Amino acid sequence: MPAAPVEPDVRRAADRAVTTTPWLNSRHSFSFNDYYDPGNTHHGLLLVNNDDIVAPSAGFATHPHRDAEIVTWVLSGALSHRDSIGNSGLIHPGLAQRMSAGTGILHSEQNESDSEPVHFVQMWIMPDEPGRAPGYQQQEITEALTGGGLVTVASGSDPGAAITIGNADATLYAARLRPGDSLDLPDAPYTHLFVPLGSVDLEGAGALGPDGSASLDGGEAKLGTPLRPGDAVRFTGGGGQRLTAATPSEVLVWAMKKRLGD
Repeated sequence: MPAAPVEPDVRRAADRAVTTTPWLNSRHSFSFNDYYDPGNTHHGLLLVNNDDIVAPSAGFATHPHRDAEIVTWVLSGALSHRDSIGNSGLIHPGLAQRMSAGTGILHSEQNESDSEPVHFVQMWIMPDEPGRAPGYQQQEITEALTGGGLVTVASGSDPGAAITIGNADATLYAARLRPGDSLDLPDAPYTHLFVPLGSVDLEGAGALGPDGSASLDGGEAKLGTPLRPGDAVRFTGGGGQRLTAATPSEVLVWAMKKRLGD
């Protein structure tokens, strides 16, 4: 059954849980590791949306994953990947990368620079069938991003996507926007908009206030709702909202046909 339309749910950067260590600052959009909120475990099919900054010469030592489609999107710096099925490489801005954990995989993620941090978003989608073979894929899409519109980064159903994921009901888009650039969000039963860089204004549900200014009431997106770095919006039962960049910005958008458990 299609999701019933509800008002967009704005989640501000300052309200996210944070994990900090001497070398890591990680902000979690959903329950993750030691942070658990039973009311905030996922949206649609999206389980993890971590906004990470890793210090120079540091990173995640070899660790296991199973039955997860893991997409990593680097915003600045470079992240070195190595895994137990023989893949290795440097993930940089504009490179779409996916690791399918499947029946089990070991990997490490390191910042090999001795001077610059690496900033990236890591997103996890559950596969539509467990027990797939582990896999890895990457594709350069920097040129496609120069157009300013949504670029299909990863999908389990769109053959035009840069990389594939093992879930036919989920698609990830990215866009790099110049000030004044606008785009329409995809219309899907479940959509997740994340603004890792820059600032955009979202034309949502509702009207401007009596003085003509944009408003935000009770966590609901209104016409002209400003979104700043680290802000996110969860849409249920509809889409097509328009956003416009106020500054040079980057956005990540998941469009999903169902939610976990459907």
